Amino acid sequence: MSSNLASSQTGAPSSVPTARLAGRTGIALTIIVVCQLMIVLDMMIVQIALPDMKSSLGLSTASMSWVINAYTLAFGGLLLLGGRAGDILGRRRVFLIGVAVFTLASFVGGLATEDWQLLAARAVQGAGGAMAAPNTLALIMSIFEEGPKRARAIAMYSVVGGSGAAIGLILGGVLTDVASWRWVMFVNVPIGVAVFLLTPLFISETEKHSRRFDLAGALTSTAGMVALVYGVTHASESGWTDTSTLVAFALAVFLLPSFVAIERTARQPVVNLKLFLDRTRASSYIAMLLIQGSMIGMLFFLTQYVQQIFDYSPLTAGLCFLPVAAVLVPVAGMVTKLVAQVGSKVLVIAGAVLLTGANWWLSRLDEGSSYWADLLPPMLIFGVGMALATIPPTMLALSGVAPEESGSASSVLNAIQQVGGSLGLAVLVTVFTEGGQWAANDVTPGQDPSTLSDRILVGSVEWGFLAATCFAAATIVVALFFLSRRQEQERAAGAPEQAPGAASVHM
Repeated sequence: MSSNLASSQTGAPSSVPTARLAGRTGIALTIIVVCQLMIVLDMMIVQIALPDMKSSLGLSTASMSWVINAYTLAFGGLLLLGGRAGDILGRRRVFLIGVAVFTLASFVGGLATEDWQLLAARAVQGAGGAMAAPNTLALIMSIFEEGPKRARAIAMYSVVGGSGAAIGLILGGVLTDVASWRWVMFVNVPIGVAVFLLTPLFISETEKHSRRFDLAGALTSTAGMVALVYGVTHASESGWTDTSTLVAFALAVFLLPSFVAIERTARQPVVNLKLFLDRTRASSYIAMLLIQGSMIGMLFFLTQYVQQIFDYSPLTAGLCFLPVAAVLVPVAGMVTKLVAQVGSKVLVIAGAVLLTGANWWLSRLDEGSSYWADLLPPMLIFGVGMALATIPPTMLALSGVAPEESGSASSVLNAIQQVGGSLGLAVLVTVFTEGGQWAANDVTPGQDPSTLSDRILVGSVEWGFLAATCFAAATIVVALFFLSRRQEQERAAGAPEQAPGAASVHM
């Protein structure tokens, strides 16, 4: 499918050379998705190690939250700029800079002896991730022409994103138990070094575009995204009416519309607003935001549930999520074929229906539930729903984008996923907390403390998953605005042919 954006950039055909696809594209794709996996699992792997970090460095409660927030704010705030930098300076170059910064910061963070050193390293890690992440997807778009090969590559990328958190839980538990928290930082170093050394051997640089950075747009987008991500993150910890939360939202409300106003008149904008004019692409962005909200609760709530109710260790809790990762891989391979047969709309609706059902099923968990009968079945449904609901919107959001805008388009998608995850978690945690309070009001006086604690957690989990059910159900409505399969085919047939991307794979 092509969009009008591709043909509206210039009046002449793109000068981007054709990618040399017959060769080691598999190795190139492996390098890219390994980097993406390193970035994705970093959040969860650090979560598992927080208690060990606290005892080792004497972290306060506030410092513990900032181990996560420092990374999240830098990553979310700089994504749009990182994507545009790749368009202008070359995607491989910015990708490599991001990998180098992320790897070095991981090494320094692992050596930290004071809390401020760890927090600074986490912020620099986030900045490196923001340069690398949008350019991973942009390089995939550049290497693979639009069609089945790109669809399979995006499916692999999506599988990595979907399973990365579960892998992070397992790896974090192993490293923390066997070694120490420092190894959740050090583990990135050999991966990052390998990616940095192999990338120039298998991926060529993309075409650079003689453009200047939109400084005003860069400043307002970065500050606005930092304010928005901080607001929703802080809301999950301190509430929606907390002063800091309200100030952050007020800044976001001022800065983000200012960014849009600047971009409308900028000659070389950070984000081409025409990306949002396509109905299906805009709907895909909204769908991805809602899907993140529907999925984020599974890991957050169930890790607490299985450790308290089933008395699982952190490592065993992580292993509980392996079936989700396992089912993603074969289903993802089927999705790329089904898109051409039934269209994206049908698949996203089906995936959202499955996510809705899985979340509702998980909301029925109680103190007497078992893993095999009550937890595993909805988790398997969850895995199928994730593949169906996430892969087509990712393909649609990037389909038909002109080569010179692919970095920007990728950064927008990454930013929406980041905001969707943060916003979803903030909403779900709020409902989760309220559910626990309602459950506490309904308990019988004089109950055993452990029984009371279990009852409160079950009440929290119930309402948290019901909120996630609402996110998934809303995705069904948004997917109705996607083009039908017939409309996709008609638009693809009627649109001017688009030149493939710039990157090539070395032979």
